Amino acid sequence: MCSYHEQDRASMGQRVALDLDLVKGFRFFDPHIHMVSRTTDDYQAMADAGIVGLIEPAFWVGQPRTGIDTFRDYYSSLIGWERFRSSQFGIRHFCTIGLNSREANNEALAEEVMELLPFYIYKEGVVGIGEIGFDDQTAAEEKYYRLQLELAKEAGLPVQVHTPHRDKTRGTSRSMDIALEHGLDPKTVIIDHNTEETVKEVLDKGFWAAFTIYPFTKMGNERMVQIVREYGPERIMVNSAADWGISDPLAVPKTAALMVKSGISREAIEQVCFKNAIAAFGQSGQLDESMFSEKVQIDQAQKFEGNSVLRGGQQPRRDAGSIIIS
Repeated sequence: MCSYHEQDRASMGQRVALDLDLVKGFRFFDPHIHMVSRTTDDYQAMADAGIVGLIEPAFWVGQPRTGIDTFRDYYSSLIGWERFRSSQFGIRHFCTIGLNSREANNEALAEEVMELLPFYIYKEGVVGIGEIGFDDQTAAEEKYYRLQLELAKEAGLPVQVHTPHRDKTRGTSRSMDIALEHGLDPKTVIIDHNTEETVKEVLDKGFWAAFTIYPFTKMGNERMVQIVREYGPERIMVNSAADWGISDPLAVPKTAALMVKSGISREAIEQVCFKNAIAAFGQSGQLDESMFSEKVQIDQAQKFEGNSVLRGGQQPRRDAGSIIIS
């Protein structure tokens, strides 16, 4: 009897080795990745693969937070330490701030978080409210989703919507209907974690459709190629959502490499793997494609509150070339 992991692999078909040399010279932007869960080695690999910018949404970190100060410290890390850490490898870091759907079910704590959010959503580098939406599609989740939609309207920020893993089609439709009910322009709302079952409705209603490329769940990159073939590149974006679980921080460039092999045009690849995310979240006024015309100048001698990314006798890099520490 094969294990669950082996069954997952079998269900995903043959693994294909992807040569990232196919996308040498491309620039990539990952609009959904949880770098608080990743290592500096990941930052190195991402920069070497052509990732020049990313968005880190506030999310559930694997176990419930028990007090408001844990949220305060987490949000502070997104606009502070992670933004600094990313810069040390030449990658521009942005984030979205919000109360995630899973923790919205702790209503006493959720009320405190709602009072805290206005102190963070106007900070430098915050390009949206997110990721918010539904998990189990409870009444509490809907309540705090609606409140945060109103917060986004007030702040003039885009919204990054987490669609549920269970009963996804209904949850996706419901998420969009509620956003429209609150008077949000669909062009300011990014619907994430789409599949073949949800993409048509999302695009037909005028929302942005984001796709998460996971090794064994959500979307595979072969399926992503087919979606771009069928629907074209308009209002579609690719992300990794790499976190503390089995995930791949190079999912975006690897998907682009498969698109090259599959004959997708360079223009279409640039749209879904770079330009579209910047256009969507650029509505915040804090993100623009012109920011990426020059490389971030790396100076690893810098410190953030007395700390650096270096350890032991490592020598700091002070250039904008390869970020591999020799």
